[in-house]
Amino acid sequence: MPRPTAAQLVYGSCTVIFSTLAMLLLSQTSSGLGITVIALAALALGLLVAMTVPLPSAPAAEAPAGSAESAPKEQPVSTAL
Repeated sequence: MPRPTAAQLVYGSCTVIFSTLAMLLLSQTSSGLGITVIALAALALGLLVAMTVPLPSAPAAEAPAGSAESAPKEQPVSTAL
């Protein structure tokens, strides 16, 4: 399993913080159960956001040095003067 990138950690953490604040302010709950449900929902949302951030793509494999694809193309020589 690949390690999370810095972007994934930042996006997930910001999502958890801002979604928790928004849900607490909108719901105006003061019970312990309500706060727990909101915190768990925010953690799940943050995990979802962090896992959907695209991973950096691997560089394309280069052709070996001796292959015909890496050799320079020959230009036709014009003999007209």
